[in-house]
Amino acid sequence: MQRALSVSRMTGNLSTFPDWYQAIVREADLAEVSPTRGAMIIKPWGYGVWERIQQTLDRRIKETGHENCYFPLFIPLSFFAREADHVEGFAKEMAVVTHHRLKAVDGKLAPDPDARLEEPLIVRPTSETIIGDAFSRWIKSHRDLPVLINQWANVVRWEMRTRLFLRTSEFLWQEGHTAHATAEEGREETLKMLEVYREFSETVLAMPVVAGEKPENERFPGADNTFSIEAMMQDGKALQAGTSHDLGTHFAEAQNIRFQNSAGELVHCHTTSWGVSTRLIGGVIMTHGDDDGLRLPPAIAPRQVVIVPMLRDKPEDAEVLAAGEALVKDMGQVIALGEPVRALLDTKAQKSAEKRWNWVRRGAPVIIELGPRDVAGGTISFMRRDRLRDGDKVTSQSLSREDFLAGLPALLAEIQKRLYDEAKARLDANIRTDLATFDDMAAYFGAAAADDEEASAFRGWVRAPWARPTGEELEAIEQKLKALRLTLRNIPMDQPAIFGPCLFTGRPGVEEILIGRAY
Repeated sequence: MQRALSVSRMTGNLSTFPDWYQAIVREADLAEVSPTRGAMIIKPWGYGVWERIQQTLDRRIKETGHENCYFPLFIPLSFFAREADHVEGFAKEMAVVTHHRLKAVDGKLAPDPDARLEEPLIVRPTSETIIGDAFSRWIKSHRDLPVLINQWANVVRWEMRTRLFLRTSEFLWQEGHTAHATAEEGREETLKMLEVYREFSETVLAMPVVAGEKPENERFPGADNTFSIEAMMQDGKALQAGTSHDLGTHFAEAQNIRFQNSAGELVHCHTTSWGVSTRLIGGVIMTHGDDDGLRLPPAIAPRQVVIVPMLRDKPEDAEVLAAGEALVKDMGQVIALGEPVRALLDTKAQKSAEKRWNWVRRGAPVIIELGPRDVAGGTISFMRRDRLRDGDKVTSQSLSREDFLAGLPALLAEIQKRLYDEAKARLDANIRTDLATFDDMAAYFGAAAADDEEASAFRGWVRAPWARPTGEELEAIEQKLKALRLTLRNIPMDQPAIFGPCLFTGRPGVEEILIGRAY
């Protein structure tokens, strides 16, 4: 069967999922590898998706009382030296600036030896340290609290093995940072933003997630607690789609963030940080894509409806283009998913069939093919990207122009919901809860490929009782899991009342934890 995409997700028993993913990134015109090692060029369609993510999430961030700001890309090395746990967590990923000028040496450009910086600068891997330094100046009294800020920025974490959107040396993200008077307020903020991420992922990205607390060995460096949302990709692997960190007073002590409380005592603030990144686009691809390419939820599609005019180099072409322009204008007056419909008339000088398949691969939710007969008859013939085929056959629908415009809000809402429901059914059906011992789990997952870039057989996740082991015992468990290329994902927020024995220790469980292979 001929598909729009050059690579299928699965071929017999051999998984081609990684190749399929790269084919969508390439053929849906989302991004490409850049000349800069480990970095990517985000192309207009891919950046349009990121802009939609930015716009819809930024609105939610501001609705919870946060304000946007911007901090420098370069951070003095001494700022990291103040926080040993934090710098240890990022030391191997840091890019360092040591010179401020180039010089021609033997006809080649090189750092000028006389331009060495007195103090090296770290290219921002995250901003807790430099924002904490600012908080130490901004906060003096309990009346200055809480401080609630967010920044949209780029960060650099040197990656040896990259995959576009999922793991690159430079990526785009938002990072929120807050300061509070009490531990209770800090924890409330951490969980509030976790819920913002959960709702955003499920409502906007149509990507179901499990929200929960990370185990001790998976915490953000320097955090008291880390919480995450975990999404299941179509190959059964987990994707950490967002994190929220309760930093306690750890960073406040390192950065001297103190305030005078109402009793006149000088005490440390409780801080938090939380963020999501362009990794979300990778999650959308692996949650919703099919063998014809990307399928975008309408809420984040840069263009929700695309009109492909059927032109034949004849006089009636002008009428078709005029009708297409009028339809785009009328759709712009329709409110769907809370916003005006984003529509486009594709007038590029390409064959109509070529344009149609380009938009199929890009994942435009609704694709209209408009020809002279449609214009004359006042009808709209369209394809839904969420259910493009009936078996092998590409399907389309036809409605009167009036009925199409009237039904467009419901149509886009239905596509959004159908993509979510499909992914939620896959998530719910692929979490095993009946494995009682580590050996049972090891037998279920089986040996992993020596190269973690190779996709293993679909297994989904395991949810099992957990006794919260710590220290050396936890390290030993981590090593046993690593041998199977498994990781502890999170401890879901929704927990049963009764627990069986811990799958790892045999001791009475105190909660349940998710285990799986992951990106």
